[in-house]
Amino acid sequence: MSTSKSPRDPVDAIIDQWASVRPDLDTAAMEVFGRVFRLSRAMGDRMEKSYARLGISRGEFDVLATLRRSGAPYTLSPRQLSATLMLTTGGMTGRLDKLERAGLLRRSPDPHDRRALQVTLTDRGLELVDEAVGAGLAVQTEALSALDEEQADQLADLLRQLLAATGETGR
Repeated sequence: MSTSKSPRDPVDAIIDQWASVRPDLDTAAMEVFGRVFRLSRAMGDRMEKSYARLGISRGEFDVLATLRRSGAPYTLSPRQLSATLMLTTGGMTGRLDKLERAGLLRRSPDPHDRRALQVTLTDRGLELVDEAVGAGLAVQTEALSALDEEQADQLADLLRQLLAATGETGR
């Protein structure tokens, strides 16, 4: 599949190995998704490091960012957070406990439902998530600088099409 002038990478070596032992296989999809998986892992590691410098994990960032994106007053129920982040309630409770102990959010009774709680970013949490999103975007922008603007736009469109083909667009 590849006719690129880019330097060879580990995926090329894997494709060559398959061609050697199974020349009947069409490995075109492996060339794309092998790189997507490796890119995702590499960028996930870089993002994790940028958040760790601020004292939070990727999962904790996700909770804070979800609250931040909800808009003022930056409040959601634990159930809304769990659904958005696709976490079990037990997994969400652990994250909320740690973030509350760190003073980044607070849990309080829902004024409209005595049986429910609401989770709200604290001022400190708002400051931290704004710093973290900036740090994460800087890491992503640095990596994306390998492409020009037109290439980056094209890649975003192509990935959107592939994602839509998996049926994952609504999540």
